[in-house]
Amino acid sequence: MAEPQAEPTDLALRAAEVASDVTEAEQPQEQRRLMSAFTRAATASGRAATAGARAATAGARAAGRGTRAVRQRAGSGTDWLAGQVVAMAPRVRVRDRAALQAQFPGKSPEEIADALVDGAAHAAAAAGGAAGMAAVLPVLPAWPAEIVAETLVVVAIELKLVAELHEIYGTPAPGSFPERTSAYLASWAHRRGVYMVEGGLILAAGSPLTRMLRRRLTARAGRSAVSLGPLLTGAAAGAIFNSRETKKLGRDIRRDLRRAITAP
Repeated sequence: MAEPQAEPTDLALRAAEVASDVTEAEQPQEQRRLMSAFTRAATASGRAATAGARAATAGARAAGRGTRAVRQRAGSGTDWLAGQVVAMAPRVRVRDRAALQAQFPGKSPEEIADALVDGAAHAAAAAGGAAGMAAVLPVLPAWPAEIVAETLVVVAIELKLVAELHEIYGTPAPGSFPERTSAYLASWAHRRGVYMVEGGLILAAGSPLTRMLRRRLTARAGRSAVSLGPLLTGAAAGAIFNSRETKKLGRDIRRDLRRAITAP
């Protein structure tokens, strides 16, 4: 049975747009500005968050309970998040190999890949820092909206990284646009290059990819809750955790892509 296609919320659409912009921003100040504006907008609109978003993050209103509560109570909310990620993925702007080479003239694929991983890590760090900063604003914060917003934008940043690494190594996913999108989602969920993913690329109810996607999103939402720690410690922790995890993803994908292009 096919997985029902969710309609992206305004938050998911904005997450795809800001993830693309913040990743390509050249200055850290611009990254922080973009993320701060996105987080403020998400906080303002999130007071009327969907039932799925509330279910995904119920119990995370108290910062000290964040990570454990999100993981314990994800439940049906993870289904909602997964639907939003699937709907959001095709909206993420991906540069092809020619565009990347034009943006980084004279650099080798390895040097461009280094720049892509660094840029994504900085963007993910900005996302964690922005969520933590929003938590200390002198207003009642919408905890669930902030967690959902950070989760969506970091996933979009990492999906962009996965797709562009495949492009620069000359190993783009084959097939139609929807097929390529599913392939990059599978690559993100499995932390493997497209050609190394096992268990199929079909987003169907109960499929290996759907189960893995939901597990990854539960863990990702749990890490986002760290950003809501007390005072500015949450901002610092969120930035560090996001940067570290995004760099690790980049290393894992690059390892597989190098193996794919050197295989006989």
